[in-house]
Amino acid sequence: MAQLARIAELDKPNGVRFSSCKPARQCHLHRMGSRDLPLLDAYSRTVSDVVERVAPSVASVRVPGPGAGGGMAGAGSGFLFTPDGYLLTNSHVVRAGGRARPPLASAFHASFGDDREFGARWVGDDPDTDLAVLQVDDSARGAQQSVALGRSAEVRRGEIAIAIGNPLGFEHTVTAGIVSALGRSMRASTGRLIPDVIQTDAPLNPGNSGGPLLNSRGEAIGVNTAIIPGAQALCFAVAIDIATWVIPQLLRHGRVRRGYLGVGGSTLALDRRIVLAHGLTQSSAVRVLSVEPGSPAELARLRPGDLILGIDGLETPSVDALHQALSHERVGRDVLLKVLQSGSSTGPLYVTVRPTETRPA
Repeated sequence: MAQLARIAELDKPNGVRFSSCKPARQCHLHRMGSRDLPLLDAYSRTVSDVVERVAPSVASVRVPGPGAGGGMAGAGSGFLFTPDGYLLTNSHVVRAGGRARPPLASAFHASFGDDREFGARWVGDDPDTDLAVLQVDDSARGAQQSVALGRSAEVRRGEIAIAIGNPLGFEHTVTAGIVSALGRSMRASTGRLIPDVIQTDAPLNPGNSGGPLLNSRGEAIGVNTAIIPGAQALCFAVAIDIATWVIPQLLRHGRVRRGYLGVGGSTLALDRRIVLAHGLTQSSAVRVLSVEPGSPAELARLRPGDLILGIDGLETPSVDALHQALSHERVGRDVLLKVLQSGSSTGPLYVTVRPTETRPA
């Protein structure tokens, strides 16, 4: 009883009172549950609020196997990003981990945490960014709850990151941590580098691929895509800014038409001395890391170490910006690259290059 009185005395500042408690262990259990809500810290309340709002929009995605009774070929997660049933997930989920594009007649299944299960049709996918869009066949039954898309360009290291998945179709898994790194690159199944990948220490459970990575406001800042097996909480998500560029093309063409230069690059912050010396208005550019033999970039004599500052008068402050600029409108025609050559002191040059089109996987 003395121990119980001591506990009650310690809890007085928080306004907590006990009634008819006998052993100290029973009193501790009595404190748990709904009465703990005022005691939750800001971090816990934030995560709980985000999960409560977003979880109904997160689906389990199941890929049918071959044949009439083939079962499941694969499974993952996805989330609704429009009220009329369009669902964002990973390309490797809809392709069941393989390289072949699913047939147009494939009947996917999307199930939600409230036991609703619907068929879904393939809209399009882009293996180069590991993104895919399905449409849930329930648009005629009314609006669906969807996840708001945020801006990954505004994300900062140390921010809260919340990953939600629905691997089984009847319960969600939630992990939380922080954004531990930005601007990572990761190779897709096609061998192409996915730029500006978000690294987080929010662990991803099996089947969570394709689920949303969320900020503290419940906005999707990424699409969970990969882990490094054996690493300590090293997980990656495709930036949502890339997804917002890919989605319209998947809705229109079922794939992404891209111009191809044949360079590997990374986003580089420009030294202020370079900015001032050459009168630049941008603080970053694309640094060329490699040039593929026989590519348009090699024909234009680009070299590793060169900085690509712009294309056709548009600044390219990041790899993401360069990818977006290399749209189908520039395929097969001459474009002007603004380039600061490695070791040059004469200022930027304008180089003519003719992008080719990448072949769809």
